[in-house]
Amino acid sequence: LAFLQRHRDWIDQRRQQAQRNARPVEPFPPQQLKLSAIGQQWRVHLAGGRGAVRAQPVSDGMLAICGSGDVPAQRDALLRWLYAHAHVELGLRLTHLAGETEYQFARLQIRRQRSRWGSCSTRGTISLNCALLFQRPEVLRYLLVHELVHTRHMNHSRRYWAAVAQVEPDYLQLDRELVAGWTRVPTWLLALPGELK
Repeated sequence: LAFLQRHRDWIDQRRQQAQRNARPVEPFPPQQLKLSAIGQQWRVHLAGGRGAVRAQPVSDGMLAICGSGDVPAQRDALLRWLYAHAHVELGLRLTHLAGETEYQFARLQIRRQRSRWGSCSTRGTISLNCALLFQRPEVLRYLLVHELVHTRHMNHSRRYWAAVAQVEPDYLQLDRELVAGWTRVPTWLLALPGELK
């Protein structure tokens, strides 16, 4: 408590700076989803109707949010679709890359974290953030390599990075891009429910 009191001015300045630099939350629903990592773009249509809120493709490149519900329910429906879509699309890419590099993983989970892009458990479960869909394909590939190499090296040792470099020689630049990649993620995806408009 004494430490906080001594540094109160500095803390307040940093909080104000963070608030000034924060991107405003975008209106929901978004007009489109540009899933750069997998080369897809979806127009989003608020269709309304009866029943539970759900998001579903209605034509090539068109995603409809159907049913009756408020903005949080619509967002939950769009998130469920995004998780399922990420599981299929990222799963295909992860499986292909694992075969290409001879790394093995046990299973895939899709999550939505506000500070992590992915992780690998000691049992070989790779968890990927659905927000990876909004990154460049090269950045996605790097992150997949990063997690696959963790199936053999559960650390960030020199041996680990050497193994990453064998598959992805440009990993340093791609890692920097990934760290800054949160600016590519739509704000509605990571917003807290009360922050939605």
